[in-house]
Amino acid sequence: MASEAPVVEVRGLHKTFRVGFFRKKVEAVRGIDFEVRRGEIFGLLGPNGAGKTTSIKSILRLIFPTAGTIKLFGSLSPSPEALRRLGYLPESPYVYQYLRAHEFLDLCGRLCGLDARTRAERADEMIARVGLGHAVDRPIGRFSKGMLQRIGLAQALLHDPELLILDEPMSGLDPIGRKEVRDLIVEERQRGKTILFTSHILSDVERLCDRVAIVHRGKVTAYGALSQLLKPEVQRTEIELEGCDETLRARLDELGVKTSVVEKRVVAIVEGETGARDVLEVALAGGARVVGVQEQRETLEDLFVRDALRSGGAPLDR
Repeated sequence: MASEAPVVEVRGLHKTFRVGFFRKKVEAVRGIDFEVRRGEIFGLLGPNGAGKTTSIKSILRLIFPTAGTIKLFGSLSPSPEALRRLGYLPESPYVYQYLRAHEFLDLCGRLCGLDARTRAERADEMIARVGLGHAVDRPIGRFSKGMLQRIGLAQALLHDPELLILDEPMSGLDPIGRKEVRDLIVEERQRGKTILFTSHILSDVERLCDRVAIVHRGKVTAYGALSQLLKPEVQRTEIELEGCDETLRARLDELGVKTSVVEKRVVAIVEGETGARDVLEVALAGGARVVGVQEQRETLEDLFVRDALRSGGAPLDR
C-alpha cells in the first residue's frame, strides 16, 4: 500500500474568502498538507471553523483553492471519470422534500449513469443497508435529522465508489445509529474502499481511523497514526476501594492522592505512571479492599484539547 500513489493528495492548500460589504479577507485554509492512502480510514479533525469542510469542498471541486495542489487518484486535474469514482456525504444533506427514498436514489443513480435495473437493485440494497426500510413510503420531508443522514449515506454508496468522503456522517444519529454507521464504514474498508471523514465524535474516530490530521485555524497541527500521536505512558490511575475509613483517607491525603466517594466506595486518583503501587500497599495495610484498578492513557480528546491550547487563539469564522 505504501508504494502506491495516494488516493487523495493535498499540498499547500490555501483558500481565502472575501466576505461582507467591504470584501474583507478571511483565510479559511492556510497551507494544509495531507494525503489519504488507498484502503485506509483517514480522519480530518478540528474545531468548528478550522477549515475541514473548506478542504473537503476544495478536493471535490465544489470550490476552487486560492493556492496549492490537489490530486485525486494521482490526477492533478480530476476528470469527470475520476470524480465518478468517489461518493460524498455533505455535513447537511439536501434532498428534494417531496421525493421518497426510492425516487431520490433513482435520481442519484441516473446522475451517476446507472441503468434502470442497476438503479432499482442498488436502491433496495442501500435502503436496507442504512436502515430505512420502514420509511420507504414516507416523503423525505418527513424524515428526522438522523434519517436524512442515512439517506445521504445511501446516495454516497449507491454507485459503489472507490473513495468515500463523509463530512460528519454521525451527525444527528443516536448511539445505535452511530454504531451502525461505524460498522458500515469498517465494512467498506474491508471491501477495499478508502474513506476520508470528519467528525466531532472523537471516540468514533479513535475506533475507526488508521491516521488523522488535526486542523486548527486553517493549518495542520498534528498528523499521523494515532499510535504515534497519542502519548503511550499512563496519565493517571484510578483505584477503587471499599472499607476505606477516614484514617486511611487522611493517610492517602498525606501522600498527595486525591480521593472522592462514589456510592460508598472511595476512588483514589494517582497522577502519572508511578505511585499506584504505594497507594495499593497503604490501602491494603489499612484494611481496605481493592475493587478495581484502571489505568488511563491519553485519548484523542486529550490530544485534541492539548493541540488546540498549544496552537492558541479562537477558530476562524468559516
